[in-house]
Amino acid sequence: MGEPFSAEPQKELLKVLKTRFEANMNRHKGLQWAEILHRILEMENSSKKLYALYEMERTGGEPDVISYDAATDEYIFCDCSAEAPKGRRSICYDRQAQESRKKLKPENNAVDMADMMGIDILSEKQYRELQEIGEFDTRTSCWLKTPSDIRKAGGALFGDRRYGHVFVYHNGAASYFSDRGFRGTLKV
Repeated sequence: MGEPFSAEPQKELLKVLKTRFEANMNRHKGLQWAEILHRILEMENSSKKLYALYEMERTGGEPDVISYDAATDEYIFCDCSAEAPKGRRSICYDRQAQESRKKLKPENNAVDMADMMGIDILSEKQYRELQEIGEFDTRTSCWLKTPSDIRKAGGALFGDRRYGHVFVYHNGAASYFSDRGFRGTLKV
């Protein structure tokens, strides 16, 4: 995970997150920014969470709160950019897939990037839930957390929205495309 960053970028990030939160109340009905901000700033590992949100923003994810999990007492941030985050495209699924390529290896992979950022790749269930609050990936696609049996067979899952429907497909994990990235989630 990256280094903590200074107070000024943190302040700017929180301003952006607040503005996005207020502009998209349909994503988080009944939640209050003041409570979320307090949680972010008062957490034991707040610098790591702030860094993760910063990286989500920096790579084009436009993170926003999409729900609150009462069972774990956590707010859920998710990448809410209309299309796959620009700073996380043209990557294969994981390091094994990346290293298996003989030619034209991508610079990175979704699993390592998510780990470095301190976020989790969306599962199929989470991806479908996200699509219930908006229309995402109408021109792009996103890698999804792939079950181990599919990954052991060499595949990986990805999703997108076309023709007004959400689709989940499979590809070889080593494949990569200029319009495929990944979305992440962060619990605070």
